[in-house]
Amino acid sequence: MSDHTPISRARVLRKNMTPCEKILWTNLRKRKIGGFKFLRQHPIIYQVYNNKPLYFIADFYCAEKKLVIELDGKIHDFQKEEDAARDEIMAGLGLHVLRIRNEELENMKNVLQKIADCIGANSISS
Repeated sequence: MSDHTPISRARVLRKNMTPCEKILWTNLRKRKIGGFKFLRQHPIIYQVYNNKPLYFIADFYCAEKKLVIELDGKIHDFQKEEDAARDEIMAGLGLHVLRIRNEELENMKNVLQKIADCIGANSISS
């Protein structure tokens, strides 16, 4: 398998999650929000060009609710246009993008409630 496939790239990112991604993942995994399954570092293929997929890797993805969660660190302060273009492409695929700044994770209860509100979940387990 090539190192340039969406799946192989996602596997590398899963093994090298940021500290903030790890923190949020512990709160999303095992269907802790409303019983919905979340995937981490999930490839979103939006086009195939010359038999090669063009894709994004979503930090977290709930297929059932078509929700992409992106954690934004300081680098995103300098790539707002790229993020907006990416969000627009994903919206065109029928996906909703929820951006959460890393600093927001300091109040995990609020972050989890924001996610629950996006997917219409009425329960959050710990």
